[in-house]
This record gives sequence, C-alpha cells and structure tokens, in this order.
Amino acid sequence: MTLKKFVANKPRALPVIILADTSGSMSIDGKINSLNQSLKEMINSFAQEGRSRAEINVAVITFGGQAEVHLDLTPAYQIEQFEELQATGGTPLGKACLLAKDLIENKEILPSRAYRPVIILLSDGHPTDNYSSAFNELINSDSAKKATRLALSIGADADDSVLGDFNNDIEAPLFYAKNASDIHRFFRAVTMSVSNHSKSQAPNEPMKLDFAEAAEGELVEDDFELDF
Repeated sequence: MTLKKFVANKPRALPVIILADTSGSMSIDGKINSLNQSLKEMINSFAQEGRSRAEINVAVITFGGQAEVHLDLTPAYQIEQFEELQATGGTPLGKACLLAKDLIENKEILPSRAYRPVIILLSDGHPTDNYSSAFNELINSDSAKKATRLALSIGADADDSVLGDFNNDIEAPLFYAKNASDIHRFFRAVTMSVSNHSKSQAPNEPMKLDFAEAAEGELVEDDFELDF
C-alpha cells in the first residue's frame, strides 16, 4: 500500500514595499515621528491578520543621505521590533529605486508565486541625485508594472511630477499630506485596504485603495487626532 502525503498549501506572500523619504526635511513639523508611528501600527496590524491564503510581508527602503534597505522583506508576524527611521541628508531617490528593483526582481527574496506587490513611495522634497534612469528602470520593470503603486506627496515642496508618474492606480490619485497627521491617515487607509485585500477571494488582482477620507486627491479632516 502506498502512503499518500498530504501537504497543506503554504500561504503566498503579499509584499508591501515602502520607499520612504528620510531626508533632513522630514524632521520638520513632526513628519518623521508620524511616519515611524504609522509604520509601527501598520506592521502590528498586519501581524494579526490570518495567513490561510496570503501572508503579508513588509519591506522598508529609505532614502535620506544614503539609500538603504532599512527592513528586509519579512512576514509581518515575524517582525518583533521596528527600528525607528532617522531623518538626515539629501534625497537620493534614484539609488532607492535601484534597491527596490533589485528586491522585486530577486526570485530568492520574492518568489514567482508571490501575489502582486503593493509599492508605496512617499516624499516631501525633490530628488537630489540623478534619479531619472533608475526611476524609469523601476516603474518599467515587469514586476513593478504588475504591482499596485501608490504615492504620497508630503507638504508643499514635494516633487508631484515624479510622485504622479510613480502612481499607477487610475482610481486612486496622487495623495497629499498637508501635515504630519495626514501621513497617519494615509497609512491607516493603506493598512485597511491591504488587510481586506489579503482576505479576498482574489489577492492576486490589483488592489483597490479604500480611501473614505480622500476627496479629490486630498486627505480630509476627521475626528482623529495624532499626538506627537
């Protein structure tokens, strides 16, 4: 008699990749504090989600002074502690784009059976390196074309042209954070949308951003207050 082995299907990774501007200007008006708190809450929320179909993974790439992988792509439930981001230096977006491209194209890190990634770019300034070639390489890569790409413009000095080109969700415009608390509101919406998407019947379809607080691309006020 042949014994049959029954192996439970492993959940497929649902990658959420954050490209975060951590240049010196992010230290002003509580922006970096809000970003740190938002990322911690997002990761904690993802860690509590079930993993029957999709397993939410998170990576954070920072660009401030230099570009680096701050958090390797890791299942959210395995992230025990998130090291806070520090704001310093210029805005080397191009180098961050190359790191992101390497990540999403590395089949050892992001296997082909993974669900479409969600990639988020946020910035409060203009790139300070020769970013154009690397930026185009990223957004024109096969993996990035399939991904849900969202962008957040922070404050009045962000390069909305670059951020607008990064965003590829025709139903979700470029979002604007006028102040630090709006960063938190944006990440609340992203967290809710990714969580719902991971539990849907079709996690490999493009994600729809459920942004009840957004009106004509701007974050509106609600009764939530964020303390710094």
